[in-house]
Amino acid sequence: MQNERTAAVAANTELAIFAGGCFWCMEPPFEKLTGVLSVTSGYTGGQKLNPTYNEVSAGGTGHTEAIEIVFDPSQISYPQLLEILWMNIDPTDGQGQFVDRGNQYRSGIFYLNEEQRLLAEESKQALEKSGRFDKPIVTEIVPASTFYPAEEYHQDYYKKNPLRYKFYRYNSGRDRFLDREWGEERLNK
Repeated sequence: MQNERTAAVAANTELAIFAGGCFWCMEPPFEKLTGVLSVTSGYTGGQKLNPTYNEVSAGGTGHTEAIEIVFDPSQISYPQLLEILWMNIDPTDGQGQFVDRGNQYRSGIFYLNEEQRLLAEESKQALEKSGRFDKPIVTEIVPASTFYPAEEYHQDYYKKNPLRYKFYRYNSGRDRFLDREWGEERLNK
């Protein structure tokens, strides 16, 4: 589904929209990648027009915290982005991510076209077949809807508030889980 933001993307770039719990934690792994031009925190997947952080975090809007990635496909592919996504979430948790509970923190892949849908399904099936996780992979793969950028203070939160971010991240349990499941493999990406 096209909206103003997707229509504004340059001809030589593409978009990806992923959810993996707290959007503060989803920006850094993608921003460091060659070929990723921008990562924007925001909300998607719900019914409420122009939702605010307080509305989304309280639940009931149908939206999830997500990130919108603008990338250059000549430098990094959509399947490579999917690989980074899997290494930064718990794809077996359908009730949120780590310390953040609720539908607004679910993991998800919001595809923008049929090619992205097929690549996401293929990637999910490969992860399921790998046997890495004992539980089913429940990350949803759904059509993208309007992406609403979050308030400015959420953008690059990890850079603007490094001490608060590190405290939150450490206490969320995310890194302990990811280190246990992926180890060095994740750190080398």
